[in-house]
Amino acid sequence: MNAILVAIIGLGVFVLGYRYYSKFIAERIYRLDPNYMTPAHKYKDGVDFVPTNKFVLWGHHFTSVAGAAPILGPAIAVYWGWLPAFLWVILGTVFAAGVHDFGTLAISVRNKGQSIGTIAEKFIGRRGKILFLFIILTLVLMINAVFAWVIANLFITYPASVLPVFIQIPLAIWIGYAAYKKNMKMLVPSLLALAAMYFVAVITAEVSWLQIDLVSYMGGEEAAGLFGLGAVSTAFMIWIVILLIYVYIASTLPVWKLLQPRDFINSHQLTVGLLILYAGLLLTNPTINAPATNADADTSWLPLLFITVACGAISGFHGLVSSGTSSKQLDKETDARFVGYFGAVGEGILALISIIAVVTLFSSVDDFSATYSSFNDANASGLGNFVEGAAILAGGLGIPAAVATTIVSIIVVSFAATTLDTAVRLMRYIIAEIGTEYKVPSLTKKHVATSVAVVSTAALVLIPEGPNGFGSGGYLIWPLFGTSNQLLAGISLLLISIWLKRQGINYAVTLIPMIFLMFMTLYAMFVQVFFEWAWYADGSNLLLFVLGAIIFVFAIWIVITSIQALSGKFDDELAKHRNDE
Repeated sequence: MNAILVAIIGLGVFVLGYRYYSKFIAERIYRLDPNYMTPAHKYKDGVDFVPTNKFVLWGHHFTSVAGAAPILGPAIAVYWGWLPAFLWVILGTVFAAGVHDFGTLAISVRNKGQSIGTIAEKFIGRRGKILFLFIILTLVLMINAVFAWVIANLFITYPASVLPVFIQIPLAIWIGYAAYKKNMKMLVPSLLALAAMYFVAVITAEVSWLQIDLVSYMGGEEAAGLFGLGAVSTAFMIWIVILLIYVYIASTLPVWKLLQPRDFINSHQLTVGLLILYAGLLLTNPTINAPATNADADTSWLPLLFITVACGAISGFHGLVSSGTSSKQLDKETDARFVGYFGAVGEGILALISIIAVVTLFSSVDDFSATYSSFNDANASGLGNFVEGAAILAGGLGIPAAVATTIVSIIVVSFAATTLDTAVRLMRYIIAEIGTEYKVPSLTKKHVATSVAVVSTAALVLIPEGPNGFGSGGYLIWPLFGTSNQLLAGISLLLISIWLKRQGINYAVTLIPMIFLMFMTLYAMFVQVFFEWAWYADGSNLLLFVLGAIIFVFAIWIVITSIQALSGKFDDELAKHRNDE
C-alpha cells in the first residue's frame, strides 16, 4: 500500500470534518455566542484567568494535549495491523475527539470556567461529582507518572536531546515577559526560540561532549550508581527528581510566565516537525509493507484497539485541559471551535504520521512480525519504532540521521513535558476542589496542593519493583491509563449530553460516540481487571487490579447515576444547580 495515499485520505477526512462538521456543531449544537463574556474576562486575575489570542491559546491547548500518547498509542496499536488503527484515528478524531474537546471547552465557558469534575455536581449530584473527581484524580496521577517515566527514559536513551529541551525554558520566560510586560507579539520571538533550539540540536547531535549522558558520566550501564542502584537506575532517579522540581515551579507560576510562551514555541515546533515528516513522506514515497490486519495477533483488537490508540482518537485528559486551563483563557466564545475542535484535529494529524512512520519502517511482513511478535513486544518497542521511522522520513529531506533522531526525540520530550506540567497544574486544581469539598483548608493552598501532586507522582513513578526493576511505575500503570482515559472521555460526553438535553438541543452528536466509547471501555476494563490483572491470575498485577477494580465500580456507579439524570429523574433535585446562561 502506498503511504502517501493513506496520508492523503486521512488528511482529507480531517479537513472535511473541521470545515463542515465542526461548523455545524458550533452553530447548531453548542450555539456559540460572540458577545458572551467569557470567564477569562469576567474573572481576570492575571494568573489562571487570562484573555488570550486564539492562536496563542491553541498553541497552549494543542501542546498540552499532544504529549507522547498520540504517538505511543498508535505506534502500539499497529500491532493489529495498520488499517484498524488508521480507521479509528480518522473517524474517532472527527466524530468523537473533536466533539468531546470542543464540548468540554464550551460547557466550562458557560459554567464560570469550572472543571468538568466540578460541573458534574450540577448534573449528577454531589455523590456523582465526588466519584468523578476520584477518577479524574487517579487518571491525572497516572498521566504524571507515565509521562515522567517516558521523559526520563528518553533523556537516557537520547542524551543529545537534553540541552535543546532545557534551553527552551529561559527562552519561554523571556518571551512571556516581552509579550505581557512589553506588549511584544509572540510570533517572531517564538520562531527565533525554535530556531535556537534546533541549532543547538544540530550541534549536540554531532558534538558528543555537549550530550548530557548521566549513564556515561557514571561509567556506563554496568557501573555502580548511588544507593546500591545501577548507573541506569541512578540516572533515571536523578532525571525524575529534576523533572518534578521543574513541574512544581512551572505549574505554580502564572500561565503567561512560562506555560503559554513555552507551549506557543512547541506549537511551532510541532508544526515544523509535522511539515518535516509529511514532506519527507512525499520525497521518500515509502511503501507500507506491514499487514493491513494482523491475523497472528495474540490478543483480540476488540475492544483493546480503542483504549490503546487512546489520545490518537479521543482522550478524557483533553477534557480536563479544555475545562481546566483553556476555558480560563478563552477570549471569545466563538474561539472555542478553533481551540477545541481544531486542537483535536491536530492531534489526529500527529497520530496519523505516527502510524505511517512506524509501518513504513519495515521491509517486509516478516520483518514487522519479528518486531511485533506479541502485544507485550508492541508495548515495549512502539515509541522507539516511531523515533526510528520518523528519523528515516526526515532523512528524506537530507537531514543527517543523528540530527533527525535528535530532533524527533526533542519533539516527543517537549510534548510529554507540556502534558506533564499541565497535568500537575490540573491535579493541583482537583486537590484544592477536594479540600474545599471536605473542608480541609490546607489542601486549597496552591503550594500545599502542588506538593501533594508532586510527591504522589514521585511515589508512583519510582515504584521499586516490576518487570523493569527500579522506577517501573510508569511502565506498570500504562495499561490502566488507556482504559481510565477513555472512560473519562465517555463520562464527559455523557455530562455534555445531559447539558444539551436540558437546553432542548439535539444531543445525538454527543450521545452516539458516548455509547460506543463507554461500551468499548467498560468491556475492556472488565476483561483486564477481572481476568488479566485479578489477584488469582497473577499476583504481579496487584496494583493494576486494585486501582482498576475501584475505578470500574465507581464508573458503573457514575454511569447509572448519569443515565438517571439523562432521563430527567433528578431534575427537581438538581434545579438549583442549573447555570445562569
